[in-house]
Order: sequence, then structure tokens, then C-alpha cells
Amino acid sequence: MWVWIAVVVIALIVLSVAALKTLGRLHGLERAARRLQHRQEEALALQAAGDRLQVTLEGLQERAELAQGQVETIKAGRGKK
Repeated sequence: MWVWIAVVVIALIVLSVAALKTLGRLHGLERAARRLQHRQEEALALQAAGDRLQVTLEGLQERAELAQGQVETIKAGRGKK
């Protein structure tokens, strides 16, 4: 009878140790998941900033082309005089 009680107690101790190790690993995984989510939010913010920059560059390119056209018009006008 005492042997069975000892086996059950040892089994419970082993199970408890395994459960504690698993909980410790889960805590580490939770921290890693939070860091990953934070980096994902940063990446989305950078992507949005990149999109805004792209729109700005397209507008600047249009303005540069318009200015180039005006410069050519001015040069052509001077050549006629």
C-alpha cells in the first residue's frame, strides 16, 4: 500500500515540475508574441509613412515636370525675340 502512495506522490511531483516548466515557457512565448505584435505595429506605421512619401514624391515629380515645361516655354519665348 505504501508503495502505491509513494508512486502517486512521485508522479504528482514530476507532473508539477513539468507543469511549472511549461508555464515558464508559456510566459516567454507571451513576451515574444507581444514584441512581435509591437514590431508589426511599427512596420504598419512605416508602411503608411512610405505610402505618404510615395504620394509626396509623385506630386513633386508632377511639379518638376510642370516647371520644366515652363522653363522650356520661357526659353522658346526668348529665342523668338
